[in-house]
Amino acid sequence: MTEPVLEFHHLGVACADLDKEEAIWAALGFTREAPDFEDENQGVRGRFLVGPGPRLELLADLEGRRTVAGFVARGIRFYHHGFYVDDIDAAIAAQRAKGAKLLRPPMSAIAFGGRKVAFLAIAKGVMIELIESERPEA
Repeated sequence: MTEPVLEFHHLGVACADLDKEEAIWAALGFTREAPDFEDENQGVRGRFLVGPGPRLELLADLEGRRTVAGFVARGIRFYHHGFYVDDIDAAIAAQRAKGAKLLRPPMSAIAFGGRKVAFLAIAKGVMIELIESERPEA
């Protein structure tokens, strides 16, 4: 069986306020890549930034939700690495075979046009997001 290919997409940044966090990165030359999004399924508001380093996904909790609050409270800002995969189920199975723990099973994500994402812990303190790649139309 061929190992699924992971294509790096972004670093996930937990924050309390998207505008304040963006200002920090704007000083280094980062700019917004696309309009903000809100994802009720995941309980977050988000904003992608691009610039002189890797793409950043700034994430803050929707009102009344606590998706990233624990990371913010502990001072953990960079909390996940996002990777595109061609077959999300195969990629999950490959990571689990290596000992990863599935934290959130595949679910539709607004930020990726409704394609599925899944979160796994691959080691203590190391979380990845697998993002279903866009499939070319036949």
